[in-house]
Amino acid sequence: MDNFIFSINTTMPIFLVMVIGYFLRRIKILNEDFVKVANKLNFKVTLPVLLFRDLSSVDIRAVFDLKYVLFCAIATSLCFWVIWGIAKLFMKDKTMIGAFVQASFRSSAAVMGLAFIQNVYGSSAMGPLMIVGAVPLYNVYSVLVLTFEGTNEDGSKDTKKLKEAAFNIIKNPIIIGVILGLAASYFRVDFPEIIDGTVNSVAVTATPLALIALGAGFEGRKALKKIKPTLVASFIKLFAQAAIFIPIATALGFTGEKMIAIVVMLAAPATPSCYIMAKNMNNDGTLTASIVVATTLLASLTLTMWIFILKTVNLI
Repeated sequence: MDNFIFSINTTMPIFLVMVIGYFLRRIKILNEDFVKVANKLNFKVTLPVLLFRDLSSVDIRAVFDLKYVLFCAIATSLCFWVIWGIAKLFMKDKTMIGAFVQASFRSSAAVMGLAFIQNVYGSSAMGPLMIVGAVPLYNVYSVLVLTFEGTNEDGSKDTKKLKEAAFNIIKNPIIIGVILGLAASYFRVDFPEIIDGTVNSVAVTATPLALIALGAGFEGRKALKKIKPTLVASFIKLFAQAAIFIPIATALGFTGEKMIAIVVMLAAPATPSCYIMAKNMNNDGTLTASIVVATTLLASLTLTMWIFILKTVNLI
C-alpha cells in the first residue's frame, strides 16, 4: 500500500500540472503563441540546462560501472530499433510513425527518474549512470526517427535526410547539454556558487514549464481519434519493455538501486520532452501529447506493480 501511495504521489502531481495547462488554455489565459514559445524555450534552454545540472553534479569516475552502462545502452537501442521496425511494417498512417516510436521507447529518465530513485533510496548514484547509458541515445535516436519520419510544411517527406539527421544530432541542444554535463563531471569542474545558483534556477523551471505547455497544447478531440496508437504505445512503454529486459537484468545480477533505475528507464512514463521535440521537428504533436498524458496517468499503477514484483522476489 505504501508503494502505491508513493507512486500516486510521484506521478499524479505531474499529470495535474498538465491539467492546469489544459485548463488555462481553455479559459484563454494561455494561447497557441505561448505553447510555441514555451516549447522552443524548453527545447533550446531549460531541458538542456536540467540535464547538464544533473550530470555535472555527480562524480562519474567514482560510480562508473561499464557493465551497467552497456546494459542500459543496449536495452535502449534494441527497444528503439525493434519498435521502429514494427511501426514501419504495421502502422497504416505513416505520419504518426515518428511520434509513436519516440514516445514508445523514451522514458522520463531525467525529468522524473532521479527523483523517483532518490525517494526510494535517499540518494542516487545509479540514476546518473542510467542517464549516461540511456539519455544520450534517447536523444540521438529521437532525432533520427523524427528527422526521417517528419513531414515538410506541405505534408510531403524528404527522402534525402541522412545529412539533415547528422546535423540535427550535432546541433541538438539536449545532446549538447548531456555532453557538457558529462565533461564537467569527468573533469570535476567546480563552478562558483553564483554559476551553480544560476544553473539551478533555470533547471528547476524545465519540468513545470514543459508540463504546462504540454497540457496547453493538448488537443483532446483529436487525441481521442488516435486512441488505438496511444494505447499500443502505452502498453509498450509501461509494460512490454520491462517484461522483456527485467529478467535479463536479473540474470546479469543487477539488484537494489541498479534495478530501480532500470525499471525507471524501461517503464517510466514518456517524457514531456518527446512532445517538445516532436513539435519542433514537424511530427505528430497531438499523438505525442496523448501518449505522454496516458503513460503519466497509468504509470502510478504499472510502476507500483513492478516495484511489488521486484520486492516479492527480493531484487530491491
